[in-house]
Amino acid sequence: MKHWALAAGVVLALTVTAAPPALAGSTGSTGSDGSAGRVSHGVAPVSGAVYFRYGSGGIEVLTHRGGWTGGLTVGGGAFAGQFAVAPGGRKVAWIDGKNRLRVTSAPGSGTNRVTDKVIARNAAYGGPCLTPAWTADGRRIAYPVKGTAEAMTVAVVGADGRGRIDAGKTLGPCHLTWSADGRTLAGYAGDVDGVHLLDTRRRVSVRAPGIRLANHVESLSPDGRRVVVNAIGANAPGGDGSWPLSFTPSVYDTRTGAKVAVPVRGRLLGARYLGDGRLAVRVKGTSANTIVVLSRSGKEVQRVTEPARARNLGLLWVIG
Repeated sequence: MKHWALAAGVVLALTVTAAPPALAGSTGSTGSDGSAGRVSHGVAPVSGAVYFRYGSGGIEVLTHRGGWTGGLTVGGGAFAGQFAVAPGGRKVAWIDGKNRLRVTSAPGSGTNRVTDKVIARNAAYGGPCLTPAWTADGRRIAYPVKGTAEAMTVAVVGADGRGRIDAGKTLGPCHLTWSADGRTLAGYAGDVDGVHLLDTRRRVSVRAPGIRLANHVESLSPDGRRVVVNAIGANAPGGDGSWPLSFTPSVYDTRTGAKVAVPVRGRLLGARYLGDGRLAVRVKGTSANTIVVLSRSGKEVQRVTEPARARNLGLLWVIG
């Protein structure tokens, strides 16, 4: 598997920081101009987003919803980058150098300090792409289990560390992502040769048709029927498996293998399915990026200008 990237073992340090100076002072709930964006009648609007960036201190997670909030800073040193942020941005699941899956939470619910809990001790560590994945309701986490087999075991555990189960084996354990119905996990192969779907009820994994090479899986539709990936050519570099700040999204039908058109103009920086089946597409802008929200039929239902200071941040979640 030529594209696997290994990082030196290191225990990650997590702290909560205030919003950095570069992000302070943004106004508006969804747009840098204070507007809520254009929304079609009867559609619940997008109300915010969760972002991240890489820095000398590791990975910083920040949320914008009616203004910037303080975020979680993850890592430092030889950080492997094996993290996933819960919907809403207040919890981070991460795998440390001792093969432990941890959940670190921002202050709240009666406490003014960071809380950290080890919830599993058998997680695979060392490959940046071997990230955990949160369910859409933030209650469960899937993660790759350490081992030597080519098909990796995926386990699912409650965010409180309870109810761990074996969900099956897959050849696609990289950048796992859930469908909102909680049934299907998608991930790409460590050698970037294909995307695989794991049915966690039947514990059966199959390769998604139509996708030859991919080095990132971003999102699944709620029913698992469509997947958003970064598809690459045969001569493209596979990358080191780290979570990308941006990518050119391709959408595929996971049953037929057909590529699905994304009817949005401009340079696309990513796309992510919302829990109700809408597709949020990120578009590059000169001073600020835009999130274009499409209905399940592909019709534009909302257009939101991001805060200007989010322009160079990676997008993890769209809240709406």
